[in-house]
Amino acid sequence: MKQHRQWMMPVLVMLAFLLIWEMCVHLFNIALYILPAPSDIVSAMLECAPQLWVHSLVTLQEAIIGLILALILAVVLAVLMDLSKTIKHSIFPRLVISQTISVMVLGPLFSIWFGFGMTPKIMMVIFMCFFPIVIAFCDALEKVDTKKIHLLKSFGASTLQVYLYCKIPDAASALFSGLKVAASYCIGGAIVGEWLSASSGLGYYILSLKNGYMLDKVFACVVVIVLFSLLLNLIVNFIEYI
Repeated sequence: MKQHRQWMMPVLVMLAFLLIWEMCVHLFNIALYILPAPSDIVSAMLECAPQLWVHSLVTLQEAIIGLILALILAVVLAVLMDLSKTIKHSIFPRLVISQTISVMVLGPLFSIWFGFGMTPKIMMVIFMCFFPIVIAFCDALEKVDTKKIHLLKSFGASTLQVYLYCKIPDAASALFSGLKVAASYCIGGAIVGEWLSASSGLGYYILSLKNGYMLDKVFACVVVIVLFSLLLNLIVNFIEYI
């Protein structure tokens, strides 16, 4: 019963919010180009479903490739920082400083350096997803119980075996926590990249719709972005469960 209540309450609140939204739009006669009703958004999703699908595939490809590359880079760098305090003290402050740089500043630079294809969008996703993974994983590696490490070393375990049998498994939950945050960011990173330079993708499609004041279709794109972000988060949860 408690589990059902945990699922039902958010659903009921969301349904109530959508109902109030729908009523307010019709009650105050709000124009479609200012705020579409939820029913208008559903109609727009059905109307432009083929276009949404085509542009979604482009954005998903950029987001997933960027997320995987960010994960690989983050794991390697976190292990290196855990192995060497010199490396950590040299790199960690730069990682923190990198997060103070606006992605809107980096976008044009990535376009100049890497062209106008898929690469600058993937770089944008890596930049947004890399930090939460590497910080969470590095902190967890540092906090692994030293008694376990000493026990393994007393049996003659190598550094690689210490990481494979102890450190990485113990820090895996923190790694997945950072990955969940990154999975929520990756679609947004691809969208920002497409806003700055693209000829396809949901970000490009949103801009073209906005310029035509087709806000119902803009909201339809937003709904699709939210759904894909939730889907990626669920996939990460499923992999963690396995």
